[in-house]
Amino acid sequence: MSKTILILPGDGIGPEIVAEAVKVLACLKQDFGLDIELTDGLVGGAAYDAHGHPLPEQTLALARASDAVLLGAVGGPKWEPLDIAVRPEKGLLGLRAELGLFANLRPAILYPQLADASTLKPDVVSGLDILIVRELTGGIYFGRPRGVETLASGERRGINTLVYTESEIERICRVAFDMAMKRGKRVCSVDKANVLECTELWREVATRIGAEYPELTLSHMYVDNAAMQLVRAPKQFDVMVTTNMFGDILSDCAAMLTGSIGMLPSASLNADGQGMYEPIHGSAPDIAGQGVANPLATILSVAMMLRYSLDEPTHAERIEQAVSTVLDQGLRTADIASEGTTTVGTAAMGDAVVEAIRRA
Repeated sequence: MSKTILILPGDGIGPEIVAEAVKVLACLKQDFGLDIELTDGLVGGAAYDAHGHPLPEQTLALARASDAVLLGAVGGPKWEPLDIAVRPEKGLLGLRAELGLFANLRPAILYPQLADASTLKPDVVSGLDILIVRELTGGIYFGRPRGVETLASGERRGINTLVYTESEIERICRVAFDMAMKRGKRVCSVDKANVLECTELWREVATRIGAEYPELTLSHMYVDNAAMQLVRAPKQFDVMVTTNMFGDILSDCAAMLTGSIGMLPSASLNADGQGMYEPIHGSAPDIAGQGVANPLATILSVAMMLRYSLDEPTHAERIEQAVSTVLDQGLRTADIASEGTTTVGTAAMGDAVVEAIRRA
């Protein structure tokens, strides 16, 4: 039975990088029989411009009816003056909440061809393979009360609330533990339990659920130390599980270990396996329209989609091998270019991946 994928290019470089990912999907459909249908929608600033809201009802309806969603990026300076309730990022947060996408998987894998692209010494990062499991629909990004209020004194006060229930913590920990059982069987739960009662509860629940996985090694680390350890000795980590905000920060830190944030895909899953897939970088408005953005994170997000939501691991491996082949050929976008490599643009990199898939 055909699977439906909703394509949401979004803003900034989103349309450029998503176009290359769609090329890859088209190749798999035409040349290898992947049974998919693509639909298109608007989200973020593009949706606001067209419909006055960053997540129109028609987009949400398409998302709910799809087996998976491929997203480019949202946001940019053009929409920053808008009220926070209708800024592009609200479209992204709305999709996560409405689809119940509570589990965010962010792999940080260093391709050996890019060891010199990292700002850390090659011996520190060579062989890096970390999976950050980030809780995505709770925590301080969604907690209430929130907002800005004016006190009797006339001074304004901003409020955001960090909230987690036991069940929210339990379900994300189970995702992380299940993932770790297929990898190195090590999980580091990251919190700030020494000063935040909410994450003290997080640690208690993680410990309780961890006891159900006797083959796993579970450790705990404060988030400030985890940030330092990611830079000092990143290969000590296998799977990291943490809150929404901590995961947001740590995964961007981990991205730079791999040489470029333009290399890192992500998956956001709900309890039924439906997912939204996107590169973890933003809309990069400073290079939008120039044809120089790195599409590999988006293309690798398609591989994650095929593996986790569409149950097509063979096609996922085709993409991942093709990316490795292209890097072996010395092709690089500007963000990962180094001496002795050939710098290519967004479209040329996408074309090279498609050609590598066909030749494999």
